[in-house]
Amino acid sequence: MEPTRIQLTAPEISSLWTQYMFDSMSICFIKYALQHLEDQDITKIYQTSLKLSEGHVQRIKEFFNGEGFPIPQGFTEKDVNIYAPRLFQDPFYLYYMYIMTLQGLTGYAFSLSTSIRSDLRQYYMKTNTETMMLFEKTIDTMLNKGIYARPPVITPAETIDFVKHDSFLSGWFGERRPLTSMEIGDITFNMNKMHLHVALKLGYSQVASSKEVRQYIQRGMEISNKHIATFEKIFREEKLNSPMSWQSHVTSSSQSPFSDKLIMYQVQLSTHVAVAFYGTALSVTSRNDLAEKYLGLDAELVKYAKDGADLMIKNGWLEEPPKASDRRALTKGKREGLISKE
Repeated sequence: MEPTRIQLTAPEISSLWTQYMFDSMSICFIKYALQHLEDQDITKIYQTSLKLSEGHVQRIKEFFNGEGFPIPQGFTEKDVNIYAPRLFQDPFYLYYMYIMTLQGLTGYAFSLSTSIRSDLRQYYMKTNTETMMLFEKTIDTMLNKGIYARPPVITPAETIDFVKHDSFLSGWFGERRPLTSMEIGDITFNMNKMHLHVALKLGYSQVASSKEVRQYIQRGMEISNKHIATFEKIFREEKLNSPMSWQSHVTSSSQSPFSDKLIMYQVQLSTHVAVAFYGTALSVTSRNDLAEKYLGLDAELVKYAKDGADLMIKNGWLEEPPKASDRRALTKGKREGLISKE
């Protein structure tokens, strides 16, 4: 007797669809990078990443075919010109991979936690393990090349302690307490991501074909620089070191390697991820002034993402994810059919 077939749930389909879009975009970005990379260590990392992304896309197609869902369009060779002039220098490509693997580890862990079917759980455990190994190689290479800016360190306390009064939460008035290690970690990570955003947007603002897209990206670059300045001010007050900028690793090329559709997708993706990580930072922030800053910065990113989505819809670039059946439309059609027969 054959076992009963178990359908994939909506969260499982969502995770696969989201990963397909990301990996199909990554394949375009990696193939372009490989045309220009000169450093052999970084080249090997990108070759490994390409192999993983292509394997993911193929496996996801198998999952979708098994469920009878259409394969997403995602991004194809039409969205990349691998022979376009170099837009980024080798160190930037290594940093880009560092941030992407960090995001991948977070995404795969979430996908695993929402997966029920055994084969999908096994798939995400495999992808998570592969990404951990890629992350390990990437950060080791950054350290060996001296281009990894270590986060701030803190002096060990002599004893443990407990919060004794609500001044621990203060920040607007009176003396502010020092940042906790969690707050330092979140600010460092968010600054690292914003530095990547600025460098990407600087490059894309030089090469995007559409004037409207260029203006949107330049606006996003201003927002990212503003957020970096906000975080750097907090660290200066605490006498802590800040991560380095990567803008100097963008070349002067003005010929686009990517379609405006791919560029907008990547800008939107980075914005959505930033919104999520700001929310995570807010959830563990105890100082009121920091919480207020995160709320304001997050709201600004949400507005920017909304305007980006409108721009993508206007140009027919926003691919729709799988969704539930429209029961209201179905029942409306039935009612209208009955009325016409009468």
